[in-house]
Amino acid sequence: MGVELDLIRQLVGEITDAEGFELVDIELKGAGRDRVLRIFIDREDGVSHGDCELISEQVGTVLDVEELIQFSYTLEVSSPGLNRKLFKKNDFSRFEGRLAKVQTQSPLHNQKVFKGRLRGFQGDNVQLEMPKGELLNIPFDLIREARLEVDWGLEMIRRPRSR
Repeated sequence: MGVELDLIRQLVGEITDAEGFELVDIELKGAGRDRVLRIFIDREDGVSHGDCELISEQVGTVLDVEELIQFSYTLEVSSPGLNRKLFKKNDFSRFEGRLAKVQTQSPLHNQKVFKGRLRGFQGDNVQLEMPKGELLNIPFDLIREARLEVDWGLEMIRRPRSR
C-alpha cells in the first residue's frame, strides 16, 4: 500500500495554516526502520524549537487517527534552514535581494547552475542578478532546484560578535 503524500500534505497544510505557519515542504525518505517523514515549516519571524514541537504533536496525532501511514516512521519537524529550497513563484519575490543558487533542468546560456541575487519574479521568469550586474531571466518551468545561499559577508555585518 502506497503513502498518499498529497493527502498528508493537505492535512499538514491545514494544521500549519491554522497555527500561522507556512508549510514549506514534506519529504518521506528511507526504508524499513529508517523511514523519516520530514516537515519543514516557516514563519516571517522564524521558527522556534517550541513551534516545531507544537506542529509535531498535532501532525502526529492527526496522522495516527487518520492512519495514513501504515508502517513505522520517525516524524521530524524543522525550519527549512538558512539554505531553504525555493518552490513557489512567490518565494522568488519574498526573498528578493537574497543570494540564491538556481539549477536548471537543461542548459541556459550553456550552463545549468547559476548563483546571484534574486530580483523577483516577472511573467514566468525568475530574475537573477548575476555577479557582474547583468539580469538573467530563468523560466520557472526550467528550474530543477533553487535554494537560498548564505551570504556570509552580509551575515557578519548584521550580527554583532558575542564576547
